Amino acid sequence: MGSNADGAPPAANLPLPTQASNAHGSLADLLPSHFTTEITRWLAEDTPSFDYGGFVVGSEPRTAQLLCKSEGVLAGIPFFNEVFKQLECTVDWQYDEGTYLDPRKSGGKIKVATVKGPTRKLLLGERVALNTLARCSGVATRSKKMLELVRGAGYMGVLAGTRKTTPGFRLVEKYGMLVGGIDGHRHDLSSMIMLKDNHIWAKGSITNAVKAARAVGGFALKIEVEVQTEADADEAIEAGADIVMLDNFDGDGLKVAAKSLKDRWRGKRNVLLESSGGLTESNVKEYINNGMWEHSFIADITLLILSDIDIISTSAVHQGVSHVDFSLKIEH
Repeated sequence: MGSNADGAPPAANLPLPTQASNAHGSLADLLPSHFTTEITRWLAEDTPSFDYGGFVVGSEPRTAQLLCKSEGVLAGIPFFNEVFKQLECTVDWQYDEGTYLDPRKSGGKIKVATVKGPTRKLLLGERVALNTLARCSGVATRSKKMLELVRGAGYMGVLAGTRKTTPGFRLVEKYGMLVGGIDGHRHDLSSMIMLKDNHIWAKGSITNAVKAARAVGGFALKIEVEVQTEADADEAIEAGADIVMLDNFDGDGLKVAAKSLKDRWRGKRNVLLESSGGLTESNVKEYINNGMWEHSFIADITLLILSDIDIISTSAVHQGVSHVDFSLKIEH
């Protein structure tokens, strides 16, 4: 495949982040300054009036150990740090973000960090910090596993998480996807213009919807259109869509449509094709082999030819994800 209109390589060739700190810098630097106010609200939600338990334990300085009790990718350190920073505590980490932790190899528990501060403030931050770390690490763990599965099945394009995130917690979940090594897709309605079935029905046609989107989005925003048929995909591409999502196509249908579209528009339009819907941990091989690859037999050698799907998007990396189990224990 060639370059996109802006000169960048196709999405399938773009490098994916593999850890929280890599050659490109620290993922923590992506976080907006206002993420700290989110944490202030979380703390206020957990203690809306008097801190009765804090009164019981007092403010003597103590030390607590953060323990990991189930395997997974460590993710969410910036959020954990900010919780305790706002409570005048300090955190010293023994592992880097992105590290895969397996307590089974260490007697069932791994000491991940040491937290120091006034006793009552350690307990004020405990649940907010642990919930955030556990959820973020769970998303990172599932993202890493799913990426390894699709790579193992032979798919080398972009794997992306969807916007079906938890309201009020999207930043944490999208951050977890990045730590796990996958693409965060669009983060909100302002990140990219995605026109789905309701947009198209409300506007009357795909062409009308794309033209209206381009009129306000200009050159700076990509336009993606969700389609149900190959004919709709052709209309979207002709209208100027940058990305076409082949939504819920079955395996053979996806393979045929993708090849047909790329062959038909090659040299005329630079468009990315996205597949969405149906990918789970349990069906990766079937999903990839049926939808993404063609098989040719030449001299008893099976050749796997990558199809023209540039992006697979899925909510399986963040919906229904098990949390990584952490606890905070004050030394005594």
